[in-house]
Amino acid sequence: MTQHAPVLIVLLPLTASLLCMLFSRIKKDLGSYIVMASILGAFLSACTVLHKVVTSGGETWHYWMGGWAPPIGIEFALDPLNSVLAVLVTFISMMVALYSRPFVKEEDWLHVGGYYTLFGLLTVGLCGMIITGDLFNLYVFLEIMSLSGYGLIALGGKKSMLAAFRYLLIGTIGASLYLLGIGYLYALTGTLNMADMAHRVVPFVGSPLFAIAIACFIIGFGIKMALFPLHGWQPDAYTFAHPGAAAFIAGCMSKAPAYALIRFVYYIFQVNSPVMHSALNVLGILGVCGMLIGSIMAMAQYDFRRMLAYSSVAQIGYIAIGIAMGNLYGFVGAVLHIINHAFMKCSLFLVIGGIEHRFGEVNLYRLGGMNKKMTISTITVTLAALSMIGLPPTCGFFSKWYLMLGAYTGQQYFYIAVLVISSLLNAIYFFRIIEQLFIQREASLTEIHPHKGKLGLPFAMVLPILVMGIGILALGFYSVDIVTDIIKLGLPEVFLR
Repeated sequence: MTQHAPVLIVLLPLTASLLCMLFSRIKKDLGSYIVMASILGAFLSACTVLHKVVTSGGETWHYWMGGWAPPIGIEFALDPLNSVLAVLVTFISMMVALYSRPFVKEEDWLHVGGYYTLFGLLTVGLCGMIITGDLFNLYVFLEIMSLSGYGLIALGGKKSMLAAFRYLLIGTIGASLYLLGIGYLYALTGTLNMADMAHRVVPFVGSPLFAIAIACFIIGFGIKMALFPLHGWQPDAYTFAHPGAAAFIAGCMSKAPAYALIRFVYYIFQVNSPVMHSALNVLGILGVCGMLIGSIMAMAQYDFRRMLAYSSVAQIGYIAIGIAMGNLYGFVGAVLHIINHAFMKCSLFLVIGGIEHRFGEVNLYRLGGMNKKMTISTITVTLAALSMIGLPPTCGFFSKWYLMLGAYTGQQYFYIAVLVISSLLNAIYFFRIIEQLFIQREASLTEIHPHKGKLGLPFAMVLPILVMGIGILALGFYSVDIVTDIIKLGLPEVFLR
């Protein structure tokens, strides 16, 4: 089975998702258990792939679907970089799937089965986008991710329907632009295999058609990753998504398109052509605007979820400027921030979901004294907030450090100034949360789902919150090992010359 580990990352949750409704009809919880078991299997498969790729010195594992060799056949191409991201996505998916159980506990079989079907398909779409080696196959997984995401957002309640519909309209434009970009590249090169494309596209990097394709990819992926000013769908989507799935949506759904953009820029197109240089300048400008405006908008919010949504717009800006720097440290910083931000933002949404589940409250100014009622959750929020600000030894410090090194190495000192300003703005609104949790007088809240134990929440919710909080520290302590032993093993060719 080990030789089929790459395809099992996608195949296990896909099969379980397709069967989930059937088993849920037989017994309400059976379908959800099967999906959760399949995600655990996908996580173990991803770990197997990562171990093999790293121990082989970073050699890419090419898995041919049906035994058909590329460029005619479809392949999964796993290097150290996308292998660790597959581990990341499946791990967070596994944690959030467990966390979701109390939210659907009182629902009927149709809602439970439907929820876990969509959840499993979202995992399939995200993993598929990360590990595929085929441009059109990436579009297929992009649509699987999007459609399941629309459904999970729509399950959040009354206002969520409009948020999901808005995302559907804007997201369809993004997917269509990506498909147009594929069409232009196929017209130029006659191939859809990424590795083959990297060789065939070289003679055309100065052509107008190539420039149009680049524009389509930046706008298309920009919409999907909520890059400013293409983020209009995101605040409502994150705010009104199903509270059980919001942590997975906010933590991972923007990271797969961000990684896909990195893959196109550095592994397929490379960064040394005039067209790419201009495209990266535009990407950097958008990233800077997102960092500042996203942070300012976050400061103005009183809804915890909406504040985190605008914070994500700023954090995506960090990834964008890392890509735009076009040097080794900027690349490392962008990849590391994808990993770190997934943990940080997932942790924060897990906690606010727990508060909403117990008290039905999301107002920042109604969280006074929460440290006495939900101790583990408030500790995790504190760690995540400090990490978002960028204080050591949390993981957020190290990705920002590499981004600053990239800006210094490339003599792009403006980026350093923006990073410092954005971090200070982060400190303003995240210290406000810490103040509410620990210093303000205890708010009088009515418990919707009372919990008498010391944990403050059901164990199925507390365990993921605790694990993600520990993960923020672990990623900080082992950031050097992650960079040295994994990220630098999968560097693109442009940095190896």
